[in-house]
Amino acid sequence: MRSFEDGVTVPGPAGLAPERLEELRGRVRHAIEKGPLPSIQIALARHGKLALFETFGRADNNTRFNVFSCTKPVVASAIWRLMGEGRIDIRLPVAHYIARFGENGKQDVTVEQVLCHTAGFPRAPMTAPRWWTREGRLETMRQWRLNWEPGSRMEYHPLSAHWVLAELIECVAGCDYRAYIRSRIVEPLGLTRLRLGVPVHEQGDIALLQQVGEPPDSAELKAQFGTVIEWPNTVDDSLLMFNDPKVRALGVPGGGAVSTAADMALFYQGLMRNPGTLWQPQVLADAIGRVRVDFPDPLTRAPANRGLGVVIAGSGRYLPYRGMGNRVSPQAFGHQGVGGQVAWGDPVSGISFCLLTNGLDANPLRCAQLCAAASNRAGGSCPANPDPA
Repeated sequence: MRSFEDGVTVPGPAGLAPERLEELRGRVRHAIEKGPLPSIQIALARHGKLALFETFGRADNNTRFNVFSCTKPVVASAIWRLMGEGRIDIRLPVAHYIARFGENGKQDVTVEQVLCHTAGFPRAPMTAPRWWTREGRLETMRQWRLNWEPGSRMEYHPLSAHWVLAELIECVAGCDYRAYIRSRIVEPLGLTRLRLGVPVHEQGDIALLQQVGEPPDSAELKAQFGTVIEWPNTVDDSLLMFNDPKVRALGVPGGGAVSTAADMALFYQGLMRNPGTLWQPQVLADAIGRVRVDFPDPLTRAPANRGLGVVIAGSGRYLPYRGMGNRVSPQAFGHQGVGGQVAWGDPVSGISFCLLTNGLDANPLRCAQLCAAASNRAGGSCPANPDPA
């Protein structure tokens, strides 16, 4: 393969259609030229190798981005590894491993429910100063209370669930969750730019987050929903905390990893190919291949299609709601992040794809359109055939 330092496309070895990749590049270039995003980075891989890695706007291929909730499958993959080693049983209550977590009525919350966003504490707070220390985090989790009965519904836990998963890793593995993920997942996959918890002196290549754009106007809302509706304020100043060097170094497990799009695409290649049997094959296949939760998502009303820490594409009318476009197989799996970010893998075609940006666009309709358009072009770039002999 050729170098990707200057954004070279090498479609031949991966069996991809050059014209489809050019459509993908053109759509992302259009998004930058039209605005308001300052930069976008994309990567597409197949058969364990990069086929496209390019950065548009005010950044380059050496730039890393905050990957927000695309972090979640990385953390979940550490849990899968511990499951395969027989060290975590997701059917057991979290309190079996973390005794203090079971207080205030949380004694029956299972590890599986935490992974599937059915645990009942979606908005439980975890902030400074307590999140700086393990003792502070444990005490905060002890004080959490349930908003609804665990297992009765699905509601996205933006940050709370993955603080629990991080503590599970520490309890079971006996080491810092960031060190475990780096040594047992990231480094064995050969990923040098993906990191959860970046030391301050290594942060010079991370793109600053920028709030951009305006909320959707009445014409956009009518075109999307068929009528003019009152749109809530979508500007979230709290996301700018991920510009803080101390927060980047902390490694918030629900959304604080940084990476290039290339390393995220290759992470999904690792999940699909399982080199060196990093994960016990049956555990991995079940985690990324079986829908465990089909409660309706409160935001979209579509069945959530939650696997064990990932979203599974499925099929039918709700496929476009799951962030991977409509050109992937039902077996595709992945996760979205703020601002139209997405990372996914499709075991049928062998493709994995990632789109990252440092723009926090106030218009979520525009974010969703970019995510879908890019994913559709990536998913349609090759036939669904197996690896070459």
